[in-house]
Amino acid sequence: MIMTSEEKYMKEAIRQAKKAEAIGEVPIGCVIEYQGKIIGRGYNRRMADKTVLAHAEIIAIRKACKIMGDWRLEGCTMYITLEPCPMCAGAIVQARIPTVVIGCMNPKAGCAGSVVNLLNEDGFNHQAQVHIGVLEEECSRMLSEFFRELRRKKGKKDSVLATGQPDTAS
Repeated sequence: MIMTSEEKYMKEAIRQAKKAEAIGEVPIGCVIEYQGKIIGRGYNRRMADKTVLAHAEIIAIRKACKIMGDWRLEGCTMYITLEPCPMCAGAIVQARIPTVVIGCMNPKAGCAGSVVNLLNEDGFNHQAQVHIGVLEEECSRMLSEFFRELRRKKGKKDSVLATGQPDTAS
């Protein structure tokens, strides 16, 4: 099966998300493409870096700006596995990224249409074109499995704390 360019770059964002998962972080990944080359990569590192600012998008934007030698990322496309939060959506607008490709939506905190749509706010001086649902099932499944495993581990930990014995039923 032939992959579209959107799928190709989203696969790289998924690879970034898996790096986050490997260090115990919520698996969110991002890449920024310019003229057919990836110029910024990032994955969620909030716990590892102990800062709320270590979101995949912010890390990728920082790297892309350094490569471009400018704070403006005009002509770039961002690929992100999960719909951006308010902070990241604001950074996307501020960086003037014209196109954002999203794997799956975030109904609890998404700011590209789920809760609000900061990427297409008429009052701002920049709006982004948004493509939603690229490799959606794979992005969504990765997050669902991560949180399912987290709940399972928490349940085992709670069981040990309550009984003083490990839960051997599973």
